[in-house]
Amino acid sequence: MTTHRARAPKPLADPNRPVERAVTAALVLAVLAGVGWIGGMIYTVAGWSL
Repeated sequence: MTTHRARAPKPLADPNRPVERAVTAALVLAVLAGVGWIGGMIYTVAGWSL
């Protein structure tokens, strides 16, 4: 009689998943855009006082 081994499921936090990479890249781009926007606002407000 043969035995069948069940394959272990992959963990949910597998770093090789392209969806997780895309989400991480989107979050990094969003943070960079936010920092740029804040920097632009500071530059604009500082320019008003000159």
